[in-house]
Amino acid sequence: MEIPQSNDRRHDALGDLRILPDELFCALLEYLTPRDVARLSCVSSVMYILCNEEPLWMHLCLNNSRGLLEYKGSWKGTTLHHLNVSDEFAKSPTKPLHFDGFNSLFLYRRWYRCFTTLDSFFIDKGVLERKKDLSLEEFRREYDVRKPVLLTDLAETWPARSTWTTDQLLQNYGDTAFKISQRSSKKITMRFTDYVAYMKLQHDEDPLYIFDDKFGEVAPGLLKDYSVPHLFREDFFDVLERDQRPAFRWLIIGPERSGASWHVDPALTSAWNTLLSGRKRWALYPPGRVPLGVTVHVNEEDGDVNVEAPSSLQWWLDIYPLLADEDKPIECTQLPGETIYVPSGWWHCVLNLETTIAVTQNFVNTSNFEFVCLDMAPGYHHKGVCRAGLLAVDENYSVNVEKDLSCDTDQFNFPDMTRREKRRRFSKPRKEPCVDNGDGNATNGVNQEFSYHINFLSRFLEEDRDHYNSIWSESNCIGQREMRQWLHKLWVVKPGIRELIWKGACLALNAGNWSARMAEICASHDLPSPLDDERLPVGTGSNPVYLTGDKVIKIYVEGGLESSIHSLGTELEFYSLLDKVKSPLREHIPNVLASGILFHESGSHRIVPWDGKGVPDVIAKCDLVRGNCTTDGFHFGVWSKKQLEARKDGSLLPIATASAQPRIWPYIITKRCKGNIFANLRDELPWDDVLNLASFLGDQLHNLHILPLPSLHDLMYLEVKYEMISTRTIHNDSGKDSNRPSGNASREAICENFSIPVEWDLFIKILTKRRKNVSNHLAKWGSPIPSSLIEKIDEYIPHNVAVLLDTFKDKDGLYKVSKSPTWIHSDIMDDNVHMKPCVPTHCLDENGCNGDEKQRKWNPSHILDFSDLSIGDPIFDLIPIHLDIFRGDSQLLKKFLESYRLPLAGRPSEDDMLLDGKVESKFRRLSYRAMCYCILHEDNVLGAVFSLQKELKSAKSWEEVEETVWGELNKYQVFC
Repeated sequence: MEIPQSNDRRHDALGDLRILPDELFCALLEYLTPRDVARLSCVSSVMYILCNEEPLWMHLCLNNSRGLLEYKGSWKGTTLHHLNVSDEFAKSPTKPLHFDGFNSLFLYRRWYRCFTTLDSFFIDKGVLERKKDLSLEEFRREYDVRKPVLLTDLAETWPARSTWTTDQLLQNYGDTAFKISQRSSKKITMRFTDYVAYMKLQHDEDPLYIFDDKFGEVAPGLLKDYSVPHLFREDFFDVLERDQRPAFRWLIIGPERSGASWHVDPALTSAWNTLLSGRKRWALYPPGRVPLGVTVHVNEEDGDVNVEAPSSLQWWLDIYPLLADEDKPIECTQLPGETIYVPSGWWHCVLNLETTIAVTQNFVNTSNFEFVCLDMAPGYHHKGVCRAGLLAVDENYSVNVEKDLSCDTDQFNFPDMTRREKRRRFSKPRKEPCVDNGDGNATNGVNQEFSYHINFLSRFLEEDRDHYNSIWSESNCIGQREMRQWLHKLWVVKPGIRELIWKGACLALNAGNWSARMAEICASHDLPSPLDDERLPVGTGSNPVYLTGDKVIKIYVEGGLESSIHSLGTELEFYSLLDKVKSPLREHIPNVLASGILFHESGSHRIVPWDGKGVPDVIAKCDLVRGNCTTDGFHFGVWSKKQLEARKDGSLLPIATASAQPRIWPYIITKRCKGNIFANLRDELPWDDVLNLASFLGDQLHNLHILPLPSLHDLMYLEVKYEMISTRTIHNDSGKDSNRPSGNASREAICENFSIPVEWDLFIKILTKRRKNVSNHLAKWGSPIPSSLIEKIDEYIPHNVAVLLDTFKDKDGLYKVSKSPTWIHSDIMDDNVHMKPCVPTHCLDENGCNGDEKQRKWNPSHILDFSDLSIGDPIFDLIPIHLDIFRGDSQLLKKFLESYRLPLAGRPSEDDMLLDGKVESKFRRLSYRAMCYCILHEDNVLGAVFSLQKELKSAKSWEEVEETVWGELNKYQVFC
């Protein structure tokens, strides 16, 4: 019955806002700051109630928390404590406040979830089998990737059975900080002592629990207390180094009412979970059977699958009771010492019935390997189907599922479904659900709606998927390059299962198609067919690279056709220049044997040879030619490539391209270098060899940076709205116009009357565009970049990036750039430097003598992969060398600079000098320029910076980071 308005506080307390449901109102409050919520609570009695809800303050606290979290008895009190609010203002009222005339079912249900007990939640219907002494053969035959099972005896001999109790862990690891799981993007950690105190005090509806994938690093003693059960020891991720493999093991500790909401494990891996103390209630559905109350969003751009689900407690309280018996999940209560196996792709939800301590690991084995590879493939159809079943298929997707299913699928077609949001729809389950487990034998499952067979699921893959250019889903457990590296490493390390690995590579990389294209190139140039060892592309680069005999074939695909043709055109222009000027760099570049363009036409492949000059007819038909077409010059050379980069970066006017790109692949064949890449040798090289490598790189970068630049043709700029940075008015500290900066003005202020040469213009335009979005860019990269430094980025990076260039003032008072840009490689990393073993005789030392009888193991011989060639500031080339090859070692950087011997800065001008003769302007510091370029880099360079230098995570300023990483540059005294 409706409460009379005179007794209802909502009308007077909320005004027009009373029409909002309480759940929406509470959700909106989460977008406010703690200060604004506190102010809003003073508006009225109802606002006071809504603004003092503990779940709201929990959300505010976690979103604003930094560093270690310490619970203070309530989330409002904890928030105010972390904001350093005086206790005088943080105290709660001396007595509870009561308000008549206000009722909220939403708030009552939430309060109920906070204080309910779970003594009666134990369940054991015997649906999930309990097994003891299960053999590996029986596990693989009956359960692996087929159905879950409870194993009762796998942890009997573990020390953790007796030592993993709250009291024991408190005694041994009380001061250890563990990661906390919660619904926030922030990384939250708590000392175990503080977390135990929180567990005893809290009454949260969705309590925090420890879910730490780094527990082995912060508490290595815990790894000695358990071992991987013999049923799960096959794990293909084991071929990767520890710092390369994705997160795979977690320590899980949580109080009553905590748990994991409905989800499918990442990358469709399988998992085992062993409970050491307490009790857990589990619910599971087979793949594709989305639980009621769960919404699956499938992003049609990158295939990312986002799951919206209530907390596990809320699902069991509010949704589970409404399920018909045939719609209920497989359930069990896990007891101490028991291990549950969760197969690939299975939905599961966990609720802690009391304080629990557990360990879990995910793994990739023979049975689920193809599913993991499928999940890593580009596109979105297949990912949605793997999780949401046929509900993820809309009416416009033409896949004839009837051919793949022995059961009728008409009941699963929902014409009103969209790709962006796939909601759970129930249909009457079949008496005998169709579940194909990959061996041709059908088994029964709970309400299974489609065939979970790899052949069926792979039909939803996009035909022309491109693992090299796809938008990579943030939910994937490893990156694109790491995925390709993993497959190749498996190919080398596990030759006995190459048939399986090849199937996975065809799913993830479309390896069969790339192999066919490579075979066509080999046949056209009378090269031998690749051996079995050479079937997969090598390296971690952005283009497929194959080894065949003593030849290397690189197929250009990065960035699409236009970028690819420019990359090959630029490389060929560069090699032509090396020969023309007889550069000594020629001796350290792989020999080019052939180059051309492979294209698919009328059902077959054709090849057109191309040396980079002119425009082949197959390219001319693709609307990629800009300006006047030359017949002999390098139309797709480096300046054209720079213009393309600026256009893609949004700095220049967009140019229309063909709506559908043809199937065309530029390629190059080079002589294979003898020896090995530095990435594979790093750990075994003696220090003298590494020092020699630093000197070699200094010499070769010297040769690269002195090369003459190609002429800058006017035709490149015909379609560009070209703007030069011209004279502008500046403001001094008083806010008044000034025609001349004062003696203490920054270099940025000196940019009055600043003229940018045409050669530098595209470089500056690209950096300017990146400068506008730098904060968002860094925030997107996230960890390990400290958020406190991201907040200070605007005060560190100049708003006008042109001031990073060396300038001087001419006789007319016009500031000009003192030097020209250079060729830059842009990507000299540890996999792009080749080394050859030393001959048995003593190697020459750095002066070309062997009198000191130095003996080296490896000598640097070649620099590889010039597809990222560009024009810009030579300091840019120091970034990958110092961070990736030198790993931030200042001694190696010093050795490099000793042999580099080229100016990186102009001589200080009078405007930069103080009376004591020291350079005043920070823009003259080479370390500052290098740090700015790191921040403005298109790749996650800062991730490498803060990963290499762990202590920098506590840095208070960018100047501190700059000095630590690049301080050695400021000692370099070679000027123009």
